[in-house]
This record gives sequence, structure tokens and C-alpha cells, in this order.
Amino acid sequence: MRPPFLSVTIALFSTLLVVTTVPAQTKPEAAKTPTELPAKAPASNSPSEELIQRAEKIVAKLSLPSGEQHARIRDLVAQQYAALASIHDARDEALKAAKAAASEPAAQSARDTAAARQADLHYAFIARLSAELTPAQVEQIKDGITYGVLPNTFRVYQEMLPNLTTEQSTQILAWLTEAREHAMDAGSSKDKHAWFGKYKGRINNYLSKAGHDMKQAERDMFARKNTAAQSAN
Repeated sequence: MRPPFLSVTIALFSTLLVVTTVPAQTKPEAAKTPTELPAKAPASNSPSEELIQRAEKIVAKLSLPSGEQHARIRDLVAQQYAALASIHDARDEALKAAKAAASEPAAQSARDTAAARQADLHYAFIARLSAELTPAQVEQIKDGITYGVLPNTFRVYQEMLPNLTTEQSTQILAWLTEAREHAMDAGSSKDKHAWFGKYKGRINNYLSKAGHDMKQAERDMFARKNTAAQSAN
């Protein structure tokens, strides 16, 4: 029977070894058609109890000394979730209208406008967190919003390829960090993981070009883990 920890690692590696080409990020173009999102994003409603509870689980891990600060950061995270949902809903409505009108320019305008609003919201959110928390605590918030995919994935790459150079490790971490910034603004778990999937493809391509056989590295890692588990028993 396979040790329990191997089942978790195998599940993570099923996504690590999917190679995907990631197009270069481009600056959104200005709206070209009158069919677009409203000039201002609709005011978001107060966060739902579900969003507050989700934020509570993330902030609780910080163990903040002040109850007032804890509540303030929790509400800030919950409000971020609600504001993003408002932007996504407005975008989706505009995309629906664009599809009905068979207008790709209108659809692109809706996507670009939403992306710009997300970016503004993202940087304002990080600025407000940074005003109250240490850099390490801000990292914890980011990881909480994105299910800890960054540290877990980085750890697995290191376990799979113990001979990574410092340059390679730094590049992998940089791409995973970039993926996390995008994933923070995604509206669903699926969309958040999709961002990491894109960057994992870029990382795998990078490592393959550097001469790493990713499939063999995976087999070697599991062999090492099996040996260690047997020795422990």
C-alpha cells in the first residue's frame, strides 16, 4: 500500500508535469467600441457571511495580538473578495451582451476594462495590508487566498530536483510568485489553479531546456520517498 504522503505528492505532481505554453503578458488596449463596462465599477455589497468566514480562516493563521486589528484585516480580505466578485459580475454581463451582438471588440473591451479595475483593486489591497502587517504576514495572506499553492509547489520542485542551481530556484520562485499575483484576483478555485498551471508549464519548459528529464526526476523522487518510508518502518 502506498504511504499516505505519497498520495498527496502524486496529486500535486499530476499538475506539475503538464507542459503549457504561456503567452507573453501584454498591456490591455483602450476600449474601441461603445459596448463596454460602466464608467465606474458598481458598488459592491457588504461581504456575505461566507466571505467573512473564508477571510477569518486566512487571518486566524496570523495570530495577530490585537482583536481589533484581526477584525480589521479580516474585513479587508472579505471586502476584497466582494469587490472582485462585483468586477467579475460586471465583466460577465458585458461579455454576455457582446456575445449576443457577435462583437469581439466589445468582448475584448469588457475583458480589458475588468483587468484594469482588478489591477487597481489589487495594488490598493496590498498597500492597505502592508500598512498594517509585516512583509511575511502579507505573504501569508496572499498564500491563504491562493490555497498555499506557491510554497507547496516550490517545495515539490526542490524535492524532485535536489540539484537545482541557485539561479534555477530563483527563477522558479519568481514565476510562481507572479502566478500567485494573478491567481489572487481570480474568481474561483478553478481559475486560481489555472494561473498556476500556466506558469508550471513555463517552469517545466525552462527546466527541460536546461537538461532536466522531468518524468525521470519524478520517478527518482518517489523512489527516494519509498526508500525513506521503508527505512522508517
